[in-house]
Order: sequence, then C-alpha cells, then structure tokens
Amino acid sequence: MRVGYGYDVHRLKSGKKLVLGGVDIEHSKGLVGHSDADVLVHAVIDAIIGGAALGDIGKFFPSSDKNYKNASSLRLLVKIVNEVELAGFQISNIDSTIVAQRPVLAEFIPQMCENLAEACCIERTRINVKAKTEERLGFTGKMLGISAHAVVLLSENHLF
Repeated sequence: MRVGYGYDVHRLKSGKKLVLGGVDIEHSKGLVGHSDADVLVHAVIDAIIGGAALGDIGKFFPSSDKNYKNASSLRLLVKIVNEVELAGFQISNIDSTIVAQRPVLAEFIPQMCENLAEACCIERTRINVKAKTEERLGFTGKMLGISAHAVVLLSENHLF
C-alpha cells in the first residue's frame, strides 16, 4: 500500500469560469490557471502521483506546454490514472477537502464524486469530497482564492 498527499491553490478572478471536481459552478469569480484551474482535481492528481513516487503534476503537465492551455483537469486525471496503472498501482480510495469561503458547495459534491470516480475508474463509494470554509480567515476566507487537499491510498496492481 502507498499513501499520497496532494495540495493545490489558485487565485479567484472576475470573468473566469469556476470549475471544481469537473463541475461548472455559477459564481461571480473563477479560478486562474493554465488549464481549467480545477484545484480539487489538481490536488487529487498530485496525491496519486505522489503515492506512486512519480513526481508532481508539473512534471506531467508543465504550464509551458500549450497543449494543456484551458485543458479539462478531468482529462488530465485520466492520463495520470493510466500512468499510475502502468507503474503497477491502482487507486483504493480518495479523500479530499475543498477550502472556499464562497460559493457554498454542498449541492455540487455528489457530482464531483461521480466525476472523480469515473475518471479514476473506481466505484463512487471509494471517493469522498468535503467542503470547508475558513471562517473568513486567510486568503480563502477573504475569497482571494480556493485551495484543495487530497489523500489517496494506492495498492499494488496484482495484474502484473
């Protein structure tokens, strides 16, 4: 068994689209980044890569590569799941937390879990997404950005 931890953060900006867990969320601001800036999926990707000791998200999808400009982070996640399977691992479960003062995310969490499960080719019951505020403290509490944390358990793929 291997455990991986991931973290990501992006700034909020007016006029940008907000995508979290592959869900388009109506909000006055969106996240700024090279791809769709989906902090939840980026944290999950880093956790998976970390658990397999394969580096980090920038190694696979550098911001200097124009192929990933405005890319769907869920599409990137599918590529990482394939890489990790080739390295001999499979995802056992994912636990994650989105930190955002606004918008309220509870209604979107079931779809985020479905999206992550589909991209990772695992059962929905192996995915957990939580949303927390920071009581108006720090950059997330002041609505300057959104962050996410993820923990992934990988097991050896016994198909090899």
